[in-house]
Amino acid sequence: MATKTLYTHSNRQFYRDSEITGTVDFIFGDAAVVFQNCKLVVRKPMDKQSNMVTAQGRIDPNQNTGTSIQSCNIIASSDLEPVKGSFKSYLGRPWKEYSRTVVMQSHIGDHIDPSGWSVWNGDFALKTLYYGEYVNKGPGAGTSKRVKWPGYHVITSAEEAKKFTVAGLIQGGSWLKPTGVKFTEGL
Repeated sequence: MATKTLYTHSNRQFYRDSEITGTVDFIFGDAAVVFQNCKLVVRKPMDKQSNMVTAQGRIDPNQNTGTSIQSCNIIASSDLEPVKGSFKSYLGRPWKEYSRTVVMQSHIGDHIDPSGWSVWNGDFALKTLYYGEYVNKGPGAGTSKRVKWPGYHVITSAEEAKKFTVAGLIQGGSWLKPTGVKFTEGL
């Protein structure tokens, strides 16, 4: 069982063209991290469990950390696909009080629950988190039935979305270029 697959612990991180699979909180941590052109594969969880793609752990509203999922493909694995109606799958839940996660320009499969996001415990962090979605596509991308939390945002402004790009969130233009790794700096 692949829970907590990738711990994005700290600093600035960038993942491109990667495949990450898991069930519960499989991308978690408090780095400033951008996933670009990745395949996020949600697997069949254990009985009575729900899938959570992310569990972001920002503890201070002034931290410039967060998880950005840009131009990715969020899909069900072959073991989840035939039983996806028996398990709930979500884009994420707030691990810490100021959790910040944005999914943008990505394809979201129909295994993601229409509410999109899950609670951690009761109403913990629902007023202080920042969850956003921007110009996603696919059968799970509709936002009309998403959570109605104060911290949830359907992002309609490119200026707002740019805060969560390689340039805006991790200042990647300065440190990624010398590595030769392919990346898109903006939207």
